[in-house]
Amino acid sequence: MSDKKADLAGPGIGDYDELEKILPQDYGSLLDPKETQEAITALKNYIEENLCKELNLIRVTVPLIVDVESGLNDLLDRDGSRTPVQFHISNDYDKNPIDAQVVQAATKWKRMALKQFGMEVGEGLYTDMHAVRKDYFLDHDHSAYVDQWDWELVITNEQRNLEYLTEVVEKLWKVLKGAEIHVQKLFPQLKTEKYPDLPEKLTFLHAEDILDMYPDLPRKERETEIAKKYTAVFIYGIGWTLKDGYPHELRAPDYDDWVIETQSQDGRPMHGLNGDILVWNPVTERRHELTSMGIRVNAETLKKQLEITGQLDFLNFPYHQAIINNHIPLSIGGGIGQSRTFMLLLKKAHLGEVSISVWPKVLKDICKKKNIHILE
Repeated sequence: MSDKKADLAGPGIGDYDELEKILPQDYGSLLDPKETQEAITALKNYIEENLCKELNLIRVTVPLIVDVESGLNDLLDRDGSRTPVQFHISNDYDKNPIDAQVVQAATKWKRMALKQFGMEVGEGLYTDMHAVRKDYFLDHDHSAYVDQWDWELVITNEQRNLEYLTEVVEKLWKVLKGAEIHVQKLFPQLKTEKYPDLPEKLTFLHAEDILDMYPDLPRKERETEIAKKYTAVFIYGIGWTLKDGYPHELRAPDYDDWVIETQSQDGRPMHGLNGDILVWNPVTERRHELTSMGIRVNAETLKKQLEITGQLDFLNFPYHQAIINNHIPLSIGGGIGQSRTFMLLLKKAHLGEVSISVWPKVLKDICKKKNIHILE
């Protein structure tokens, strides 16, 4: 069993000997490479069209690089373990230089963009976001290249509650489940008893409840057990310190609201207005994260979370000042992993079958032995 503290941040299995044991022994892709590309296009079109319908979004252009001084880049965690790619632009013979970073996600940028594009309450945007996360361990479902549908929606103060969060999550699940049905109509070979389909509905659980169910297990092992049991779950409240002294998982302090007090449906005190959709992947026989999302911090909870994480100096950044001074809208948003979704719905064993990235030779050799064909 892995250590609870070590399990809080840094995705990936972390060991190629372990990965070789985990990847399926009897794998064969249900689609050839050409069919796979056709299916990806069909899924992408379906999901983008229906995401817009369900949440009232429009597509907008998203940055690949941001100015360091803006504070807009997503640091992913609060422990500093995953840092962005950074470079210096010696513009005008270094008279007007810029220090830039490749985005790790567009989480903060999107909220600023809501104002830039004039979004009103009930209106929002989505992006076809591409990023680099250089500190990932590269395994079967973590890549240095990341593609997401990053989305953000303007809300009212009254909608900052678990009921509204749940409504939005159910709409997202409707889109993902509909995409599965759509692609199986186009490619009937994807419907097979060997790999069961997604359930019609999600199971909603609080991180506190999951800890009560499996008090001795680290986070990933708790998630594995609930994914096995329920097939598809949404975990509320990721980031707040639980009664064992650890959060379910580390979360950055300046986008999702994980500190606010809430109540479960049966009246128990809880924390957090965010969460993840996790499913059981029947091909890899492992937990499979599809999306992280949440209601965003307001001025009050931003200060609380920065105080907890010892990062009050962030308040000097323009992004954080915009929240403190109510210059940008209240919102809810998230990121849906594109390649993660394609991998799941097309019954693939590895991200490299649906997206092109860089992989170490050791991983490519393992995949070759396992009949997993990585795109290059």
